[in-house]
Amino acid sequence: MYEAYFGMSNTPFSRSVPVEALYESAAMQEIIGRLSYVADKQLFAVVTADPGCGKSTLIRRFSEQLPQKDYILLYLSDSKLTPRWFYKGLLDQLGIEARFYRGDSKRLLQQQIEIIRGVQHKKVVCVLDEAHLLEKETLEEFRFLLNYRFDSMSPLALVLVGQTELWDDRLKLQRYAAIRQRVDVYCTLPHLDRSESEQYIRSHLEYAGGVQDVFTDKAVDIIHSASTGIPRMINRICDKSLIYAFQKQKRLVDDHMVEYVLEHELLTTK
Repeated sequence: MYEAYFGMSNTPFSRSVPVEALYESAAMQEIIGRLSYVADKQLFAVVTADPGCGKSTLIRRFSEQLPQKDYILLYLSDSKLTPRWFYKGLLDQLGIEARFYRGDSKRLLQQQIEIIRGVQHKKVVCVLDEAHLLEKETLEEFRFLLNYRFDSMSPLALVLVGQTELWDDRLKLQRYAAIRQRVDVYCTLPHLDRSESEQYIRSHLEYAGGVQDVFTDKAVDIIHSASTGIPRMINRICDKSLIYAFQKQKRLVDDHMVEYVLEHELLTTK
């Protein structure tokens, strides 16, 4: 709608922004570096963040930078994931038919991973998204899977990614102590600060092309404050503000326009 008006060739604040154009904060860079270490050493990691803070972007970035010649990435995102379907999901991605009993499927998965390591000379990395929704039985199964060869080695790198409650309301509890004690790396992706919010907006405008300095400094102040540095909310506010500017035939988005959008179109941010 507003792209042509601002001379843009792409929509700046949409979900379709390619991974190479996505803004990468210093914290995200650090976490990706730590996950690369987890992949190399075949460790167990937990990554948490508040909703909208960029977990999906983080996973996309991490998967893109893993060398395909050295790694096989398996990705699952299922809030109702049971141990049986966990093994089936991984085996399906490896092109192997799962067995009916989960114990048989687990042994089959371990055998396939041994073949991948020994014949293909690759390491397996398993990423489980939305892990804060998983039941205790499924979380416990990860412990059993990692308890391999008398606990002397891990057959794969396992990364659990979920909202903040995965750690604060689940893994911190005493009944999850056996799982928590096996976590090698724990990372939290924070909200963007004011400077990072501005860089985030600029990077998305650069990707879109056309006019770059669309938002005034005061407008960015309000966008950051209203969004609390959550990228998803920054996207919504910026997109609605650009639509409003187009409707009013304004070339700049100022603080008054953002305030109007927040009050009339994005009541949930208040």
